[in-house]
Amino acid sequence: MKDTTLFSWDNGSFIMIVVFGLVIIGLVAAVLIMMNSDKKIKK
Repeated sequence: MKDTTLFSWDNGSFIMIVVFGLVIIGLVAAVLIMMNSDKKIKK
């Protein structure tokens, strides 16, 4: 257990980081879309 890094690029963690980033972007986009639709409904 000499390797004290949080992750290793060998085990596909790069793909997991990209997927995690896409999920976060998707959630933010969904919240913004819901906020905009709520404003239109209130009018």
